[in-house]
Amino acid sequence: MITVNDISVHFGGTTLFSDVSFAINENDKIALMGKNGAGKSTLLKIIAGVSKPSSGTISAPKEAVIAYLPQHLLTKDEATVMEEASKAFAEVFDMKAEIDALNDQLTIRTDYESDDYMKLIERVSELSEKYYSIEEVNYEAEVEKVLKGLGFEREDFTRPTSEFSGGWRMRIELAKILLKKPDLILLDEPTNHMDIESIQWLEDFLINSAKAVIVISHDRAFVDNITNRTIEVTMGRIYDYKAKYSHYLELRKDRRVHQQKAYDEQQKMIAENMEFIERFKGTYSKTLQVQSRVKMLEKLVPVEIDEIDNSALRLKFPPSVRSGQYPVVVKDLHKSYDDKVIFKDANIVIERGQKVAFVGKNGEGKSTMIKAIMKEIEINGGSVEIGHNAQIGYFAQNQASLLDENLTIFETIDTIAVGEIRTQIKNILGAFMFQGDDITKKVKVLSGGEKTRLAMIKLLLEPVNLLILDEPSNHLDMKTKDIIKEALRDFDGTLILVSHDRDFLDGLATKVFEFGNKRVKEHFEDIKGFLAMKKMENLREIEK
Repeated sequence: MITVNDISVHFGGTTLFSDVSFAINENDKIALMGKNGAGKSTLLKIIAGVSKPSSGTISAPKEAVIAYLPQHLLTKDEATVMEEASKAFAEVFDMKAEIDALNDQLTIRTDYESDDYMKLIERVSELSEKYYSIEEVNYEAEVEKVLKGLGFEREDFTRPTSEFSGGWRMRIELAKILLKKPDLILLDEPTNHMDIESIQWLEDFLINSAKAVIVISHDRAFVDNITNRTIEVTMGRIYDYKAKYSHYLELRKDRRVHQQKAYDEQQKMIAENMEFIERFKGTYSKTLQVQSRVKMLEKLVPVEIDEIDNSALRLKFPPSVRSGQYPVVVKDLHKSYDDKVIFKDANIVIERGQKVAFVGKNGEGKSTMIKAIMKEIEINGGSVEIGHNAQIGYFAQNQASLLDENLTIFETIDTIAVGEIRTQIKNILGAFMFQGDDITKKVKVLSGGEKTRLAMIKLLLEPVNLLILDEPSNHLDMKTKDIIKEALRDFDGTLILVSHDRDFLDGLATKVFEFGNKRVKEHFEDIKGFLAMKKMENLREIEK
């Protein structure tokens, strides 16, 4: 058991949280929830030993292994993928190397009676006992299994890590963590750079092979599938629920109803006592009663109501002209880079008003297809036709780089907002986590995630009838995703979504185009139907 004992964090006159305590048991799968800025990542870093609290301690058994995957990291670049992932077993390999070196010394030395010789024997015995108690493992096979599960191909194993993007390097770090088989795995937004198949593999691993897990994630389906406990960080304290995320939401709603009732009753009692004090404060016969009530009010602990979710904000796309019947028609499309074929003979027809999802492993051509539709790349064969009157709104993963860096956050939105929505600018910015003085910051000082959120707001306020979104839900919390999802659900134009976030796609996409094996396959189910079918397909493949 690992325990968090009275942890407090204060900085710059602000208390992030105080006197936080809880125990992490052997098979706990914990979702750490709370709004952005509540202190979730800070708490995870403290448990990992990366940061120190202002006060309090973390207690863990001496042999306990705690492994931590932060949101942002870079692995070093001097190793191949296989070599980097194998570092998970560095301790075991080092132990074996030390045993061999010590045995060599024992063979050549002749001072059998000396203290040094006895110390060598003791050290060899101690290490050998530890080494041979470790279950015999085919380390190379273990590394291969985990890397393949996380989406790497066999030919990737010998490539240097420097050839991979940040998202793929994150997977290498995740592979190292999973291979260590730690007592506690700490994951901060692990699914941000993963495709649906890799997420499903990770879910299966965490449920069936991992011990204790604490995860911060905005992927609601992922959190719901793997967790059995939810800890909410809010207003400097925690609430601990023995429930998965969807059940926790119901319990939290009940908690807030009770808090509101207690708050209203307390306010009524305060008002009645204040009225009594004002009325009788100069009356000699009531002096003791007045003093007693003053003291009682001074000692009163005010009932607090937790932060209220303002997700009632509804965004609506501005009206746009009606497009032709078929906004996107792709015929026999072929695209390759040098000798690498991305897809061939790809056919896609999207009707006006349809909402479709592009899914498949990373690198199978989803973003390439979008670039072909946007006429951003040359194609090798076939055709792409954009329908009559199509007004395209495009959100690419690099959309943030197209913002004017010299404008403030408020000015960026103010320049495009028209009509009634202008009165809502501050509320919209607040829903996307830009509050108070934030809105006067220049775009150039914002982080990548903040720029991505700002680019998303900008797109939501422009009149379009064909919306193409490439991984729109990365960097967004659950509340903000709900706001966007609601706006997209009400959108009466045509929508193409590239996403690995099943919860976000659920209820939006009514048709799925699957990219894989250099083909594009059309499925006439929603995302739930598609995934159910895929699992059956995979099961048959295993049986074969």
